[in-house]
Amino acid sequence: MARPAADGSVSLRLSSNGLKAGDTEKNGFHNKKEVFSPGNGVASRPQKHEPFEQAPMYVAVMTYLGFGIVTLFGYLRDFLRAVGLEKCHLAQEREEQKDFIPLYQDFENFYTRNLYMRVRDNWNRPICSLPGPVFDLMERVSDDYNWTFRFTGKTLHNVINMGSYNYLGFAENNVDFLKTVADKVNQYGTGVCSTRQEIGNLSIHEELEGLVANFLGVESAMIYGMGFATNSMNIPALVGKGCLILSDELNHTSLILGARLSAATIRVFKHNNMHSLERMLREAVCSGQPRTHRPWKKILIMVEGIYSMEGSVVRLPEIVALKKKYKAYLYLDEAHSIGAVGPSGKGVTELFNVNPTDIDVMMGTFTKSFGAAGGYIAGKKELVDYLRSYSHSAVYATAMSPPITEQILRALKCIMGKDGTTEGLRRIHQLAENTRFFRAKLKEMGFIIYGNDDSPVVPILLYMPGKVVAFAREMLERRIGVVVVGFPATPITEARARFCLSAAHTRDMLNQVLHHLNEVGDTLCLKFSRRKYTSRPDLCAETNLELDS
Repeated sequence: MARPAADGSVSLRLSSNGLKAGDTEKNGFHNKKEVFSPGNGVASRPQKHEPFEQAPMYVAVMTYLGFGIVTLFGYLRDFLRAVGLEKCHLAQEREEQKDFIPLYQDFENFYTRNLYMRVRDNWNRPICSLPGPVFDLMERVSDDYNWTFRFTGKTLHNVINMGSYNYLGFAENNVDFLKTVADKVNQYGTGVCSTRQEIGNLSIHEELEGLVANFLGVESAMIYGMGFATNSMNIPALVGKGCLILSDELNHTSLILGARLSAATIRVFKHNNMHSLERMLREAVCSGQPRTHRPWKKILIMVEGIYSMEGSVVRLPEIVALKKKYKAYLYLDEAHSIGAVGPSGKGVTELFNVNPTDIDVMMGTFTKSFGAAGGYIAGKKELVDYLRSYSHSAVYATAMSPPITEQILRALKCIMGKDGTTEGLRRIHQLAENTRFFRAKLKEMGFIIYGNDDSPVVPILLYMPGKVVAFAREMLERRIGVVVVGFPATPITEARARFCLSAAHTRDMLNQVLHHLNEVGDTLCLKFSRRKYTSRPDLCAETNLELDS
């Protein structure tokens, strides 16, 4: 069980998940010095193809069969409810509302009451500690098949966190690290209670924007209090009717919503497929707008740095080349890549050695690598000045909270080395080594995983609905917290568990997770890969380069 230490930190004793006392602390930073090799760190890499391995045919057949059986039993249960043989827990419309148009589509209701409700204990689990590399969960049980839950009063301690976007481990509560954040709370308070355009523009907001622009190597930047709104509210300010958006088919919902709100024409190209993108660009330039054939006012290509469900990395050099060839604009969402890839954490532009000035709109969030909240838009000064006046998120939204702003400043200064230490570089290297080590071991075990070798987002394909549920429950029994995702968030035959690596994960933690993954993979028959990977030497062998933690 975790006990507070004299300095306010929380130390871990030996627990059921195999963690040793002193290996890590509840606040997410390591006690031990980490050793790195110059050859093992992140570096600029040439573009390479990312194959998505297909499962054997029988897996797809069994997946469809599983959904078919569940759907059949769902209709049977609906029949039993209709004749009064089974109690209906779902909210019912009042008699006077029977003739109203239903709020939800019939299949959405069907899916919720017959499929999701049976397995929703695997989501929305309440956490009662800092969500660092390990956390505590409140135990809950259901007496009516997940329609309602009750808490038992017990706590599941020391669960290894493999689902948070805490890439660089800045989700921590060390008193020394957060001293400047506490000082800013005393100076500014916790909230601004005004927009930036009125009386909510603080000096630390200006400082952060200047630091972000300097970090990215662009002219200017603007910060926003919400990462999702950074996309959904700024895209409509950049394009509108008479403009064309070419969107990757796997783009995040915030990008999709922003594109729809803009009233621009949207066309979707295949994921990371340059032939599909160039064909659409050529057609757009040659044919123009429908019916009138007038030239498009703007053509905007929208892509992500790292795709959050696949773990794949954008083919940035090729997209930049196409963008220049066809005189289009490029919108790059680096929510999952900023801070997480590149030799110094500057994202995919640094990973592929692309000039940041070749990206028209650089977007990113502070909710992941920086352990905070909010987002930014960066690029030319004319772009940022325009958004200050025309972006709904800038004009109408409350300014970023002062302690959140200071937390981002603290993390960014650490990454850039402006705090006088090499801690930021150490974390970036640690994340890269953790990522390659974890991915290599999963491939050797025989799991099908998606994504780039440099991506800290690691999806393990589970496919069948029953195995998705069993996997999540079995891993929690072993004190490992995982995120499982299925239809409709993924294609019906590609349900998966999504692991997110962190610099705060120690080698002991990862070995513990891999040990249990190996056992669960054998028990549930999840090792579908037909590729053979040879054993490699330890990717993080100790050498002569040491960085102080």
